[in-house]
Amino acid sequence: MTQTNEITQPKRFQFSRIPEVLLQPQRTLALIAEEGRATWQTPMLALTISATLSVIVSGYLTARAAMMGEMQFPRDWQWWTPDMQNNYMQAQQSMQGPVFTYVIPLVGALLGLWLGWLILGGLLHLGSTVFGGRGSMQSALTITGWASLPFLVRDALRIIFMLIAGHSIQSPGLSGFVENSAFVAQFLSRVDLFFIWTILLLVIGFGLTDSLPRPKAIANVVIVSLLLLLLQSGLGAALSGASGLAVQRPFF
Repeated sequence: MTQTNEITQPKRFQFSRIPEVLLQPQRTLALIAEEGRATWQTPMLALTISATLSVIVSGYLTARAAMMGEMQFPRDWQWWTPDMQNNYMQAQQSMQGPVFTYVIPLVGALLGLWLGWLILGGLLHLGSTVFGGRGSMQSALTITGWASLPFLVRDALRIIFMLIAGHSIQSPGLSGFVENSAFVAQFLSRVDLFFIWTILLLVIGFGLTDSLPRPKAIANVVIVSLLLLLLQSGLGAALSGASGLAVQRPFF
Protein backbone atom coordinates (compact mmCIF):
# COMPACT_ATOMS: atom_id res chain seq x y z
CA MET A 1 0.00 0.00 0.00
CA THR A 2 1.38 3.37 -0.99
CA GLN A 3 0.75 6.43 1.13
CA THR A 4 0.25 9.75 -0.60
CA ASN A 5 0.92 13.03 1.14
CA GLU A 6 -1.52 15.73 0.23
CA ILE A 7 0.04 19.14 0.02
CA THR A 8 -2.39 21.96 0.53
CA GLN A 9 -1.73 24.70 -1.96
CA PRO A 10 -2.29 28.21 -0.62
CA LYS A 11 -5.17 30.10 -2.16
CA ARG A 12 -4.22 32.70 -4.74
CA PHE A 13 -6.88 35.13 -3.58
CA GLN A 14 -7.50 35.60 0.14
CA PHE A 15 -10.32 38.09 0.38
CA SER A 16 -11.05 37.10 3.97
CA ARG A 17 -7.82 38.86 4.92
CA ILE A 18 -9.03 42.25 3.76
CA PRO A 19 -11.03 43.07 6.92
CA GLU A 20 -8.31 41.44 9.02
CA VAL A 21 -5.66 43.79 7.65
CA LEU A 22 -7.89 46.79 8.29
CA LEU A 23 -9.01 45.77 11.78
CA GLN A 24 -6.03 43.76 13.07
CA PRO A 25 -3.07 45.08 11.05
CA GLN A 26 -0.25 44.11 13.39
CA ARG A 27 -1.21 40.44 13.64
CA THR A 28 -2.29 40.03 10.01
CA LEU A 29 0.71 41.79 8.47
CA ALA A 30 2.96 39.70 10.69
CA LEU A 31 1.39 36.53 9.24
CA ILE A 32 1.81 37.87 5.71
CA ALA A 33 5.45 38.69 6.41
CA GLU A 34 6.04 35.26 7.93
CA GLU A 35 4.59 33.48 4.88
CA GLY A 36 7.03 35.26 2.57
CA ARG A 37 4.81 34.78 -0.49
CA ALA A 38 3.66 37.23 -3.15
CA THR A 39 0.05 37.76 -2.14
CA TRP A 40 -0.42 41.24 -3.60
CA GLN A 41 -2.98 39.94 -6.12
CA THR A 42 -5.81 40.04 -3.58
CA PRO A 43 -5.58 43.70 -2.48
CA MET A 44 -4.76 44.94 -5.97
CA LEU A 45 -7.75 43.14 -7.48
CA ALA A 46 -10.02 44.58 -4.79
CA LEU A 47 -8.63 48.08 -5.39
CA THR A 48 -9.06 47.66 -9.15
CA ILE A 49 -12.73 46.76 -8.68
CA SER A 50 -13.39 49.65 -6.29
CA ALA A 51 -11.63 52.16 -8.55
CA THR A 52 -13.61 50.92 -11.54
CA LEU A 53 -16.93 51.22 -9.71
CA SER A 54 -16.02 54.71 -8.49
CA VAL A 55 -15.25 55.87 -12.04
CA ILE A 56 -18.46 54.32 -13.39
CA VAL A 57 -20.64 56.02 -10.76
CA SER A 58 -18.87 59.36 -11.23
CA GLY A 59 -19.15 59.08 -15.01
CA TYR A 60 -22.84 58.24 -14.84
CA LEU A 61 -23.59 61.22 -12.61
CA THR A 62 -21.51 63.53 -14.80
CA ALA A 63 -23.27 62.33 -17.96
CA ARG A 64 -26.67 62.74 -16.33
CA ALA A 65 -25.83 66.27 -15.22
CA ALA A 66 -24.71 67.13 -18.76
CA MET A 67 -27.95 65.79 -20.24
CA MET A 68 -29.93 67.96 -17.80
CA GLY A 69 -27.91 71.03 -18.75
CA GLU A 70 -26.09 71.19 -15.43
CA MET A 71 -22.38 71.97 -15.31
CA GLN A 72 -20.14 71.73 -12.26
CA PHE A 73 -17.48 74.42 -12.29
CA PRO A 74 -14.06 74.03 -10.66
CA ARG A 75 -13.76 75.40 -7.13
CA ASP A 76 -11.41 78.23 -8.28
CA TRP A 77 -13.60 79.19 -11.24
CA GLN A 78 -13.85 82.84 -10.15
CA TRP A 79 -10.08 83.25 -10.40
CA TRP A 80 -9.89 82.09 -14.01
CA THR A 81 -9.49 84.52 -16.88
CA PRO A 82 -12.36 84.86 -19.39
CA ASP A 83 -10.32 82.98 -22.00
CA MET A 84 -9.74 80.07 -19.60
CA GLN A 85 -13.45 79.99 -18.74
CA ASN A 86 -14.44 79.94 -22.40
CA ASN A 87 -11.93 77.18 -23.15
CA TYR A 88 -13.29 75.17 -20.22
CA MET A 89 -16.89 75.56 -21.42
CA GLN A 90 -15.97 74.48 -24.94
CA ALA A 91 -13.94 71.54 -23.65
CA GLN A 92 -16.81 70.38 -21.45
CA GLN A 93 -19.22 70.46 -24.38
CA SER A 94 -16.88 68.42 -26.57
CA MET A 95 -16.12 65.85 -23.87
CA GLN A 96 -19.59 64.51 -23.09
CA GLY A 97 -19.27 61.19 -24.91
CA PRO A 98 -18.64 57.83 -23.22
CA VAL A 99 -14.94 57.90 -24.17
CA PHE A 100 -14.33 61.02 -22.09
CA THR A 101 -16.87 60.13 -19.42
CA TYR A 102 -15.88 56.51 -18.77
CA VAL A 103 -12.98 55.17 -20.83
CA ILE A 104 -10.32 57.84 -20.32
CA PRO A 105 -11.01 58.33 -16.58
CA LEU A 106 -10.99 54.56 -16.07
CA VAL A 107 -7.71 54.11 -17.92
CA GLY A 108 -6.20 56.97 -15.94
CA ALA A 109 -7.45 55.60 -12.63
CA LEU A 110 -6.14 52.08 -13.27
CA LEU A 111 -2.80 53.32 -14.59
CA GLY A 112 -2.46 55.51 -11.52
CA LEU A 113 -3.33 52.60 -9.27
CA TRP A 114 -0.95 50.01 -10.75
CA LEU A 115 1.93 52.33 -11.62
CA GLY A 116 1.58 54.01 -8.23
CA TRP A 117 1.80 50.62 -6.54
CA LEU A 118 4.92 49.63 -8.50
CA ILE A 119 6.68 52.97 -8.00
CA LEU A 120 5.79 53.24 -4.32
CA GLY A 121 6.80 49.65 -3.62
CA GLY A 122 10.07 50.04 -5.51
CA LEU A 123 11.03 53.28 -3.79
CA LEU A 124 10.11 51.91 -0.36
CA HIS A 125 12.25 48.85 -1.03
CA LEU A 126 15.14 51.08 -2.08
CA GLY A 127 14.74 53.28 0.97
CA SER A 128 14.48 50.27 3.24
CA THR A 129 17.72 48.88 1.82
CA VAL A 130 19.44 52.22 2.48
CA PHE A 131 18.21 52.13 6.09
CA GLY A 132 19.53 48.59 6.52
CA GLY A 133 16.41 46.57 5.80
CA ARG A 134 16.69 42.95 4.69
CA GLY A 135 13.52 42.59 2.65
CA SER A 136 13.02 41.78 -1.03
CA MET A 137 11.22 43.55 -3.85
CA GLN A 138 8.53 40.86 -3.68
CA SER A 139 7.85 41.50 -0.01
CA ALA A 140 7.85 45.28 -0.63
CA LEU A 141 5.20 44.98 -3.33
CA THR A 142 3.15 42.61 -1.20
CA ILE A 143 3.15 44.92 1.82
CA THR A 144 2.47 47.96 -0.36
CA GLY A 145 -0.56 46.23 -1.85
CA TRP A 146 -2.04 45.17 1.48
CA ALA A 147 -1.25 48.52 3.13
CA SER A 148 -3.19 50.31 0.37
CA LEU A 149 -6.51 48.76 1.45
CA PRO A 150 -7.70 51.93 3.24
CA PHE A 151 -8.20 53.35 -0.26
CA LEU A 152 -10.71 50.54 -0.79
CA VAL A 153 -12.73 51.94 2.12
CA ARG A 154 -12.35 55.43 0.68
CA ASP A 155 -13.66 54.34 -2.71
CA ALA A 156 -16.65 52.66 -1.07
CA LEU A 157 -17.48 55.78 0.94
CA ARG A 158 -17.09 57.98 -2.12
CA ILE A 159 -19.46 55.80 -4.11
CA ILE A 160 -22.05 55.96 -1.34
CA PHE A 161 -21.65 59.74 -1.05
CA MET A 162 -21.99 60.28 -4.82
CA LEU A 163 -25.11 58.13 -5.00
CA ILE A 164 -26.69 60.02 -2.10
CA ALA A 165 -25.60 63.50 -3.21
CA GLY A 166 -26.33 62.88 -6.89
CA HIS A 167 -23.12 64.43 -8.16
CA SER A 168 -19.43 63.58 -8.45
CA ILE A 169 -16.80 64.75 -5.95
CA GLN A 170 -15.22 68.05 -6.94
CA SER A 171 -12.85 68.70 -4.00
CA PRO A 172 -11.34 65.44 -2.71
CA GLY A 173 -9.23 65.30 0.42
CA LEU A 174 -8.57 68.69 2.02
CA SER A 175 -8.46 70.62 -1.26
CA GLY A 176 -11.72 72.39 -0.48
CA PHE A 177 -9.91 74.61 2.03
CA VAL A 178 -7.72 76.17 -0.69
CA GLU A 179 -8.97 78.44 -3.47
CA ASN A 180 -6.11 80.30 -5.15
CA SER A 181 -3.11 77.94 -5.07
CA ALA A 182 -3.12 75.13 -7.62
CA PHE A 183 -0.09 73.35 -6.14
CA VAL A 184 -1.39 73.40 -2.56
CA ALA A 185 -4.84 72.31 -3.74
CA GLN A 186 -3.31 69.39 -5.64
CA PHE A 187 -1.26 68.45 -2.60
CA LEU A 188 -4.19 68.60 -0.19
CA SER A 189 -6.45 66.68 -2.59
CA ARG A 190 -4.23 63.67 -1.94
CA VAL A 191 -4.14 64.01 1.84
CA ASP A 192 -6.94 62.57 3.94
CA LEU A 193 -7.60 60.13 6.77
CA PHE A 194 -7.21 57.13 4.46
CA PHE A 195 -3.81 58.31 3.23
CA ILE A 196 -2.61 58.61 6.83
CA TRP A 197 -4.10 55.16 7.56
CA THR A 198 -2.09 53.75 4.66
CA ILE A 199 1.08 55.39 5.98
CA LEU A 200 0.59 53.68 9.33
CA LEU A 201 0.07 50.28 7.70
CA LEU A 202 3.20 50.75 5.57
CA VAL A 203 5.23 51.54 8.68
CA ILE A 204 3.96 48.41 10.41
CA GLY A 205 4.44 46.23 7.34
CA PHE A 206 7.98 47.29 6.46
CA GLY A 207 9.01 47.10 10.07
CA LEU A 208 7.92 43.45 10.08
CA THR A 209 9.08 42.26 6.66
CA ASP A 210 12.40 44.14 6.52
CA SER A 211 13.24 43.94 10.24
CA LEU A 212 13.50 47.71 10.41
CA PRO A 213 13.39 49.51 13.75
CA ARG A 214 10.26 51.62 14.11
CA PRO A 215 12.06 55.02 13.71
CA LYS A 216 13.76 53.88 10.49
CA ALA A 217 10.50 52.41 9.14
CA ILE A 218 8.72 55.70 9.86
CA ALA A 219 11.48 57.75 8.22
CA ASN A 220 11.50 55.53 5.12
CA VAL A 221 7.75 55.61 4.57
CA VAL A 222 7.32 59.33 5.34
CA ILE A 223 10.22 60.44 3.11
CA VAL A 224 9.15 58.33 0.12
CA SER A 225 5.46 59.25 0.48
CA LEU A 226 6.23 62.96 0.80
CA LEU A 227 8.48 62.93 -2.26
CA LEU A 228 5.80 61.20 -4.33
CA LEU A 229 3.13 63.62 -3.10
CA LEU A 230 5.26 66.63 -4.04
CA LEU A 231 5.98 65.15 -7.48
CA GLN A 232 2.32 64.33 -8.15
CA SER A 233 1.17 67.73 -6.89
CA GLY A 234 3.64 69.59 -9.07
CA LEU A 235 2.65 67.57 -12.14
CA GLY A 236 -1.05 68.01 -11.39
CA ALA A 237 -0.67 71.76 -10.90
CA ALA A 238 1.26 72.08 -14.16
CA LEU A 239 -1.36 70.14 -16.10
CA SER A 240 -4.16 72.12 -14.45
CA GLY A 241 -2.56 75.43 -15.35
CA ALA A 242 -1.83 74.34 -18.91
CA SER A 243 -5.26 72.96 -19.76
CA GLY A 244 -7.61 74.64 -17.31
CA LEU A 245 -8.71 71.22 -16.11
CA ALA A 246 -8.15 69.81 -12.63
CA VAL A 247 -6.33 66.49 -12.35
CA GLN A 248 -7.54 65.10 -9.04
CA ARG A 249 -6.91 61.40 -8.95
CA PRO A 250 -5.34 60.83 -5.53
CA PHE A 251 -2.25 58.75 -4.84
CA PHE A 252 -3.75 55.25 -5.67
